[in-house]
Amino acid sequence: MKKIILLLLFIPLFALGQVYEWTDENSHTHRIMMDNEYLVETIFETQDGKFLSTRGGYYTKKEGRFNVAFEFNANFAKDSLKAITLDPTSWEKVAATNADFDGKFLMAGRVKTEGEQRRDLNRSRKTMKFLQDGYFQWIAFDTNGLRFIASGGGTYTASEGAYIETIGFFSRDHSRVGKVLPFSYTLKGNDWYHQGKSSQGKPMHEIWSRRND
Repeated sequence: MKKIILLLLFIPLFALGQVYEWTDENSHTHRIMMDNEYLVETIFETQDGKFLSTRGGYYTKKEGRFNVAFEFNANFAKDSLKAITLDPTSWEKVAATNADFDGKFLMAGRVKTEGEQRRDLNRSRKTMKFLQDGYFQWIAFDTNGLRFIASGGGTYTASEGAYIETIGFFSRDHSRVGKVLPFSYTLKGNDWYHQGKSSQGKPMHEIWSRRND
């Protein structure tokens, strides 16, 4: 009986770790990626994946709605929104894909010939990668002024040290949509070592640390 009660207590927490999508009247896809504390909404053209906007931050849930305090908002210059309340009535859950790991990771540094070069993860300028249910999105932003810098996302698979991304949208270069990027990875504690080539074909060996703040 105790085991059943504990299981029921944990179900609402994990149920929030999901991906949702819907298409609006303008043929724009809205994608929601969320875990038990953070939510990102991204909009792109359904037909060709052209990036339109993204916004996200930590949320609380009240009366079935999500109150999101933004860390970034790509449309901040136009709408001045620092927070929003979202009603999930129209959201459609996307089927989950099993992978070795999900979560939020901050770019923590790079591995160079001379060794690791680490970043200060407490600074306001951040690059975060969000992995959930076979979908990924990275966002470069500055919490000072909710400033959005760039973002890209799509689908991913990860198993036995092989990580593969398929780009579904990219704010800086729409021509890279559809490109498949294979990487190798290693998990060491909270660190994810990510090695391969960028969408520009340049070698990269990145360090991402699981976000715990």
